[in-house]
Amino acid sequence: MNLQLTGHHLDITPPIRAYVESKLERITRHFDEVIDVNVILSTDKLQHKVEMTLHIAGKDLHTESIDADMYAAIDNIIDKLDRLVLKQKERRIGQRAKTPSIKRMATEME
Repeated sequence: MNLQLTGHHLDITPPIRAYVESKLERITRHFDEVIDVNVILSTDKLQHKVEMTLHIAGKDLHTESIDADMYAAIDNIIDKLDRLVLKQKERRIGQRAKTPSIKRMATEME
């Protein structure tokens, strides 16, 4: 997994980087096919905004969160991404179950 962390009007400190990396482990634990993660952290007066784009095979998942605290915004966005990733994983499993296999097609024809 490639992580690209960008800050707009904000310096990315090592504790913030470590916090984002530790939270992203939760996503990779549920779905290990994550290719890239782009994270944009920005601040505007009293609002902290976090945007994340997850690139998985065949799909990009994008979410954003705004909160008064940067760490709370990161927590919120990880929760959103976790739900999206689990939903995408269920869709893939469901699609795989719907497509007939060659072995099943051969037994149906006999």
